[in-house]
Amino acid sequence: MRTGNRNQGRPPAFFYRKTKRSNSFPLLHCDELALTNLAERFGTPLYVYSASTIRERMRTFDQAFRKVSHTVCYSVKANSNLSILRLLARMGCGFDVVSGGELERVLRVSRSAAKKVVFSGVGKTPDEMRAALKADVLLFNIESEAELSALAECAARAKKKARIALRVNPDVPAETHPYISTGLHQHKFGIPIEEARPLYARASEISSLDIAGVSVHIGSQIADVKPFAATMERVAELTRALQADGHVIKYVDAGGGLGIPYENPGGPDFAELVTSYAEALMRPLRGLNVHLLLEPGRCIVGPAGALLTRVLYKKTNGAKKFLVVDAAMNDLLRPSLYRAYHEIVPVRSPGQSLAEQNISETVDVVGPICETGDFFARDRELPITQQGDLLAVLDAGAYGMVLASNYNTRPRAAEILVDGKSSKVVRRRETIADLVRGET
Repeated sequence: MRTGNRNQGRPPAFFYRKTKRSNSFPLLHCDELALTNLAERFGTPLYVYSASTIRERMRTFDQAFRKVSHTVCYSVKANSNLSILRLLARMGCGFDVVSGGELERVLRVSRSAAKKVVFSGVGKTPDEMRAALKADVLLFNIESEAELSALAECAARAKKKARIALRVNPDVPAETHPYISTGLHQHKFGIPIEEARPLYARASEISSLDIAGVSVHIGSQIADVKPFAATMERVAELTRALQADGHVIKYVDAGGGLGIPYENPGGPDFAELVTSYAEALMRPLRGLNVHLLLEPGRCIVGPAGALLTRVLYKKTNGAKKFLVVDAAMNDLLRPSLYRAYHEIVPVRSPGQSLAEQNISETVDVVGPICETGDFFARDRELPITQQGDLLAVLDAGAYGMVLASNYNTRPRAAEILVDGKSSKVVRRRETIADLVRGET
């Protein structure tokens, strides 16, 4: 395992450093703070995020698209903590929301941010549409003809004009988990691209709608830029056809989906990857005179977060070894839901000399929930770990807390935002009283 700064594939949000208290063993830090200290202060399980890493990755993403008119609309579903949204809003970021609740989070952070909000999702309710119309969001991404009719009716009753883009389904395959692939006709998302022009024509006849753009999103956790390039070729072709039909297309929403290297952090650094991604998107759009909307989420916040957990017990069943930790699938669902890989490292480094001696063991890292599917890793080789030791589940800044639940009546973890040498609680740890408050 790595015992120094992590390599170029990931930002240096979490790294080992010796401290006066740690004697000869380096401790894992977030920015300038040792995770052992955070665990002592705030308990475990604990989500820890690096504000400096979020800023760095946001600036890198913005810089890659500097040659074109664009707005980065951070995907709120990746991590919707209000403090993280506020941090991004202060950087001038827009937002991609998929529910009325996410829109309300953005409005609580900054009412003015609504003008840079795109509202996506296949099942917008009339109440959500009315709230978005009242907030004057930048764009509604429409996913079906039925939704188009519902929005037109809501806008007419509110005496407003809704700016719309049709989310087209380009039928482009992407190598990712089938649960997070969205760009094929077999998926519930979007309108088949070949059916878009007739629907745009019908929409142009509705006075409460303002055709403003074309939208697309082919999935999440995509590592190869080729599917993005193929998608943009099809979107560019459609945009030219729509412009020839007389529609004023101001925006092309390219969606999100750029992945992060959970399992193999080697390879190009983030700036190189985003530059390649930017070139793949921008090249097909040259000459179209459109404003590009981008919806990154995971690639901004994923590597900026870790889930801190403590080993409760070591257990052996025959030849099988287990580390039972105090975090569980209700805290981080991705391994159970997707069989997703997260690197797991000890907070107290075993030291380079021990690592060279290969003092390790193969274990399953599991939680306390009464489900066989409650695991973070299976047959994972880790340095020998003792009861009471701290582990960090890395790259947990995206789709961690937002997917958390109270299964087994487990209170959700606290969240801490670290910025240099300072830290603050950005979500307090839940109590049992919180969980039963609404019940009778």
